[in-house]
Amino acid sequence: MHNREEKMQAFGRLLNIMDELREKCPWDRKQTNESLRTNTIEEVYELCEAIIKNDVSDIRKELGDVLLHIIFYSKIAEEQNQFDVADVCNSLCDKLIFRHPHVFGTEQVETAGQVLHLWEQIKLKEKDGNHTVLGGVPASLPSVPKAHRIQDKARNAGFDWEQREDVWDKVKEEIREFSDEIEAMDQEKMENEFGDLFFSLINAARLYKINPDNALERTNQKFIHRFNYIEQKTKEQGKELKDLNLAEMELLWQEAKNFLLPSTT
Repeated sequence: MHNREEKMQAFGRLLNIMDELREKCPWDRKQTNESLRTNTIEEVYELCEAIIKNDVSDIRKELGDVLLHIIFYSKIAEEQNQFDVADVCNSLCDKLIFRHPHVFGTEQVETAGQVLHLWEQIKLKEKDGNHTVLGGVPASLPSVPKAHRIQDKARNAGFDWEQREDVWDKVKEEIREFSDEIEAMDQEKMENEFGDLFFSLINAARLYKINPDNALERTNQKFIHRFNYIEQKTKEQGKELKDLNLAEMELLWQEAKNFLLPSTT
């Protein structure tokens, strides 16, 4: 591992490279906040994928790509006399100190849960901070992590089940209401009730300390792995998927379960 001086040197090297790229590279010179935005989203998702796979090499690489974008946006702002990377770092430091009075002040907390509750209360008091409990949930956040974040913030404000087991009554209630709308075949109401059911399941995941987005992505990868197995075996038999009936596909699906996903460690 590197010492503090080596880390600072590496960060300075990155800043120097960005200065040179903006001066000498036609592509880098023409980039704007708007042109970088979609690439930034892609890089964050690639980092998330590397984390889910627990691929240390890819995590390091993708963290670098995300850091590049942070430096890029800061450089663009500096050129427009708005702020620079030092302002970004100092603003973050000030916020971290303000939001951790139990570390840098006199507040006393003993558990991570108490820290989160304190964090949410402090954010409501911040200048330019959130003015409502749910105000800090980004509108553009994908629906599954957004639901989880909404529920988490509500919990930090004291709005939660007294016993986590109680959530299953809510899940069962939502299943019944969804089933009723299926029988009525009202498409809009079915969608509404399915949303309620989905929200309650995400709530259950939160209460049992399961990240629903990670869980669903692992299931996605598992399905892809098994379906690819079916497709591969079908091709080896000189057939196409459309040539198989459901029973034959199910047989291959069960075979696929014996072949583990590629190692992610």
